[in-house]
Amino acid sequence: MTFLAVNLHASGMSRLRLKAEASASSSSRFFRICPLMYVCYVDESGTPEIPGTTSHYVLAGISIPVWHWKTCERDISALKRKYTLQNAEIHAGWILRKYREQSQIQNFESLQYSDRIYQVEKIRNSELLRLQKNAKGSAFKQLKKGYRLTKDFIHLSLTERQQFIVELAQKIESWGFARIFGECIDKLHFNPQIAAATVDEQAFEQLVSRFQHYLSAMNSTEQHPNKSYGLLVHDNNETVAKKHTVMMRRFHVKGTLWTDIDSIIETPLFVNSELTGLIQIADLCSYAIRRYLENKEEELFLRIFARADRRDGRVVGLRHFTDNTCQCHICKSHR
Repeated sequence: MTFLAVNLHASGMSRLRLKAEASASSSSRFFRICPLMYVCYVDESGTPEIPGTTSHYVLAGISIPVWHWKTCERDISALKRKYTLQNAEIHAGWILRKYREQSQIQNFESLQYSDRIYQVEKIRNSELLRLQKNAKGSAFKQLKKGYRLTKDFIHLSLTERQQFIVELAQKIESWGFARIFGECIDKLHFNPQIAAATVDEQAFEQLVSRFQHYLSAMNSTEQHPNKSYGLLVHDNNETVAKKHTVMMRRFHVKGTLWTDIDSIIETPLFVNSELTGLIQIADLCSYAIRRYLENKEEELFLRIFARADRRDGRVVGLRHFTDNTCQCHICKSHR
């Protein structure tokens, strides 16, 4: 036994304890000398085209400090396991739809998951064969797409799917370290000529500016002596990726209309949402905001809205672009 080992043994300090203390010390030193990083996960809800198929277009992001990333991933995974959705991608719009086939199955809610899946797929396959036989190509393709995007959820009843999404929104609300940023555009009041931009371009510039303001505010406080930086992670879309990359390069050189960009690094990273849990959370955030603005659905929205970035009690992270008579929660919180 070496001299060091003898002394450690005599003092009652185990190697595990030493390792833990060394790790804590190293972590403490790291955060004293290194910049702080915030990752903002971004997704959209609605169509940016005018008129498109929705009255609003929402681009929303949820910012997470990197040292809380694992907490978020664990929370998401635990909820997915609870509802047997381990390998499913969260698409709130598809999850919360009524699946007509389930209403055709007698005592659906009393069936085991495996039986539910079998019965639903039996009806779906029959319908696809019928459309294919009748040469209804467009209807066949549309229905097949819907089936593909909902196949991971057919073992859950509508009530169970709704509860899953509510619990997910509750979890987001509990993340006190998270902040929501976004632009919600009422396309009836949007004039591309005056804006000199498209709907989605304005939304992206607003989101980038609000995230930058948040980081700047963090950098101006004594509680955060280290410089804070941010990174945007966006759901992958080839067309959007090219446009937003070009825009972000311009912002780094010239700034946005409202601010210089000195705290957001790089251009956005575009990732596969199927493999990235927090992009799926951004999907839920943008969906909940749009459904509130279009249909006054508050249950999900109010939980998401609780995490909107605020300064002195006033919401600054989220904006509703509409006429000045709007009495929604977002507009009232700005006044």
